This record gives sequence, C-alpha cells and structure tokens, in this order.
Amino acid sequence: MGLEEIIPSIALILILVLILPNFINSNLKKKVFFRNLSIWGVIIIVLVILLYFIT
Repeated sequence: MGLEEIIPSIALILILVLILPNFINSNLKKKVFFRNLSIWGVIIIVLVILLYFIT
C-alpha cells in the first residue's frame, strides 16, 4: 500500500469525521435518517459503478 493510497484514505476519514456529527444531529428521527441514508447509499453505488466503467 503506497502513499498514493494512504493519503486519500486519510482525507476521506477526516471528511467523514467532519460530516458525521451534523448528519446524525440532523437525522434524529428514524424515518428521516433512513431516507437520507438510502439516498447516500444510491449515490455511492452510482459512483462505484461509474468508476468501474471508467477504469
């Protein structure tokens, strides 16, 4: 695992640490939380599929 894999991983973890508290705070109701979580899941799946076809 080279430096070109470690640096983006650290950046993604730090972004998650910055975003996650507000995400949880704004989604205290279960219905809103699962709706937002499903939206993010779809976004990530689309990105993974696009990256698979690009590379």
